[in-house]
Amino acid sequence: MTINVASGSTDISNLDFAIPLDDDSARLLFRDAHTVQAFSDEPVQDAAIAAAWDLMKWGPTALNSLPLRLLLVRSPEARQRLAPHLAEMNRAKTLAAPLTLVAAADPQFHKHLGTLAPHMADAATTWEPMVDVRHSMATASGWIQVGYLIVALRAVGLHVGPMSGFDAAGVDQEFFGDSGWKSLLVLNVGQPAETENATRPRAARLDFNQVSTSL
Repeated sequence: MTINVASGSTDISNLDFAIPLDDDSARLLFRDAHTVQAFSDEPVQDAAIAAAWDLMKWGPTALNSLPLRLLLVRSPEARQRLAPHLAEMNRAKTLAAPLTLVAAADPQFHKHLGTLAPHMADAATTWEPMVDVRHSMATASGWIQVGYLIVALRAVGLHVGPMSGFDAAGVDQEFFGDSGWKSLLVLNVGQPAETENATRPRAARLDFNQVSTSL
């Protein structure tokens, strides 16, 4: 399949650059994927989330640090604990979703560098006192991994409703007091409800020539 980069067109009848991705996959991961506002009650298996992780873990992060951590909020009790920390417009749909993920960054990622970056001698010891640097690196690479996560969840057949409207400090205190994880994004996950409001109409996107410059 090809795409006319200059025009930003996705009309497959007028394409001049071949991308090594078939059209069905491109539509599944990007073109036809929507942010979901309302989910069906079809359960989401932990195995599906694990399969998404096994795809996304190969994406690059600084030092191969993989600082993203996932809290799977599934039980009614856990949802009731999470809901008060969300923006009001996000509470009802989160309580109704089959699964909610809290994506968080782990500033203690350095404890795994002996496995993840074995070429760095004494990495865990070296990075232990570098608290501010670790927090900054964990946040930056954690956000990169959130992007991988959304695409990976789509790749395993799930739909996603990401939400940034929440009290991160409140979520951290509620759930991550012992681990030190720092929440980045809340995502409802599952299958779209068969209702008109499950997704919104596709909004416009900016073309390549509107967002790029060459030097």
